[in-house]
Amino acid sequence: MSKKEDLRGKKGSHQTELYAEVPSTCLPIVYSPEYNITFMGLEKLHPFDAGKWGKVIRFLKEEQFITDEVIVLAREASEADLLVVHTARYLNRLKWSLVVATITEIPPLLFLPNFLVQRKVLKPLRTQTGGTIMAGKLAMDRGWAINVGGGFHHCSSDKGGGFCAYADITLAIKFLFERVEGVARATIIDLDAHQLCSKCCSHLKTTDGAIKRKVELDWGTEDMEYLQKVELHSEGALNEVRPDIIIYNAGTDVLDGDPLGGLAISPQGIVKRDEIIFRAAQRRGIPILMVTSGGYQKKTARIIADSILNLHRQGLIGEEAVEGVGPSHVPLMMSKSVSSGATFSAI
Repeated sequence: MSKKEDLRGKKGSHQTELYAEVPSTCLPIVYSPEYNITFMGLEKLHPFDAGKWGKVIRFLKEEQFITDEVIVLAREASEADLLVVHTARYLNRLKWSLVVATITEIPPLLFLPNFLVQRKVLKPLRTQTGGTIMAGKLAMDRGWAINVGGGFHHCSSDKGGGFCAYADITLAIKFLFERVEGVARATIIDLDAHQLCSKCCSHLKTTDGAIKRKVELDWGTEDMEYLQKVELHSEGALNEVRPDIIIYNAGTDVLDGDPLGGLAISPQGIVKRDEIIFRAAQRRGIPILMVTSGGYQKKTARIIADSILNLHRQGLIGEEAVEGVGPSHVPLMMSKSVSSGATFSAI
């Protein structure tokens, strides 16, 4: 049985709709209009742009890179799907609006009936979580995949926070380990900023936790130093441990002016950063899954779209992506500088 083969019949694996076959005519870009959170303007009470995912898709359509017909429609993760990682106790706690208000950092949710909170807030997050799980299998099938949402890295099996109610990355990895033959090691490269840290950190850890890579950057670090360290440590991490898949958490809260990230990366720097990670994966023939994670400015949707378009121009995504690596046309030295958070983790 090949790495790409679905093991839905494997003992102990529940039945799921998230590993359904995807037509070959579709690109491994996962999205659903259900991702976007809009309800009586409450989403505006959090600095996160809760409609950025739809904007990314709109920009990609305007550039004629995608159409509705080639997008993989994300499905909502079921309770059985979520229980692969989350405890029943934690999922039951999400039935209290107070808990969801705390996790999403939107206090007025406390006063809403939970059925509305479930429908208008948690269902979009469950759909994005389902999208990440689906994209994990697509990455193994196609060599790359992008979930236009997801990247809820602040959530664990029994605790949420920072707008993250479900541990989508952990779920995607767990599904792969349980259902896809030969997938036993995953590397997480987390370049989302961590606004609660005084330094920016990067880690690499294996399935047994034996290897970790930590990188620190001072606040105000500029593009050139940032990109050099991203390249140095992504290469080092992947040389130390060759994973079966890379999960890339491509947060845009490293952008200059972000109200929570406290960093200073230019838009061009983010585009180049993503290219560096995809090029490292392609060079080694390692499947890569990208999720979009944090980003608290209205212009981040445009930057994400520009990055995806650049990855296509560089031959790093698309039908030709597995055929080789071409030269980079995005200069390493950028005009702006940045301070950021990063995590390199192999699981």
